[in-house]
Amino acid sequence: MATRLTLADVERIAALAHLELTASEAERFAQQLGDILTYFDQLQHIDTTGVPATTNPVTSVPVMREDTLRPSMPRDEALANAPDPGGHGLFRVPKVLG
Repeated sequence: MATRLTLADVERIAALAHLELTASEAERFAQQLGDILTYFDQLQHIDTTGVPATTNPVTSVPVMREDTLRPSMPRDEALANAPDPGGHGLFRVPKVLG
């Protein structure tokens, strides 16, 4: 695996990410991305024979509390500080979608 990135590679990656890089930034990123690729190349050579695949290392189950009915806040009290309750017992908010 060629881990040395050219400036053209970095400029193409930057264009895909809509980034504008100076020449010094492109040179620095070429080195840094090359180092990352070198590290991943080293990981490819690790023997993982006998290591089971896993999607989540956490095996515990979340502790959940029981659902219990409780009285909620009365609607009039919930709407008391609303700037524009609208007279229908609902919160009115500005339209955000066309």
